[in-house]
Amino acid sequence: MIDSGSAAASWRTCLDSWAIPTELVAASGRSPWGHAVSRFALKADIDLAAPGGASYDAAAAALDTVELDTGRRASVLDVGAGAGAACLPLLHRVSELTAVDADPAMLVALTERAERLSATRVRTVPGRWPDVAAEAGVHDVVLCHHVLYDVPDIEPFLRALTSAARGRVVVEIPPEHPMAWLNPFFAEFHGLERPVGPTVDDLVAVLHELGIAALAVERWSRLEHAAPTGQERVALVTRRLALPPEREPDVAAALVAHPEPGLRRVVTLSWAGTGPG
Repeated sequence: MIDSGSAAASWRTCLDSWAIPTELVAASGRSPWGHAVSRFALKADIDLAAPGGASYDAAAAALDTVELDTGRRASVLDVGAGAGAACLPLLHRVSELTAVDADPAMLVALTERAERLSATRVRTVPGRWPDVAAEAGVHDVVLCHHVLYDVPDIEPFLRALTSAARGRVVVEIPPEHPMAWLNPFFAEFHGLERPVGPTVDDLVAVLHELGIAALAVERWSRLEHAAPTGQERVALVTRRLALPPEREPDVAAALVAHPEPGLRRVVTLSWAGTGPG
């Protein structure tokens, strides 16, 4: 049982506060959540064409360490892999890749891209982490990008990531909740004050609570080339705000007044795994 005063309990409480009132969702006539596979596929294609950034560098360094220490190529596990933006750029460096995602359609998109690279050492595991941790197995390097703000039960999730890595775990997330930039719009359209936390600092507190002290944290920014634009962006933001489609002109006007920043701030965290071997 999680101590109600713990960092993990605080993380859950903060995430629970992001729930959108049911009456707003009902009035919009559709769910504000969900992700388009096509958007994740585009992100994977862009990162395959031009890999880079602190998270890529941290993973590549972890692969280097495995090669130097063992004389062999590393195996990689990607948890919440989507269409493969984090793991596929590393594929030419690994002995095998295992990708986990709760959405089978995401794994289909990842497999299609791996096949284009003539990769034969890619295994996909549909399901939620850590439920499928045993099936996914233990690997040299474990990746988990842009997943943790969807994980209220953070402690077992992080423990399973750590025990699945013989070498290092590499995580990438924004410094604050990815929906936080929409807070002024919720105030404008619904008169609703939205939460701020949890933040990456709260995640660091949870990791320290779990006894993970040797933690590398790098804050940086990237251009988000895969972000939707034009009418696609207006439609997505309208849905995220739990508004019906007929409010799209109003949302378009609000987006002009409050544009999303062009640079996306992100944080890379990495730490040593505890997996056997």
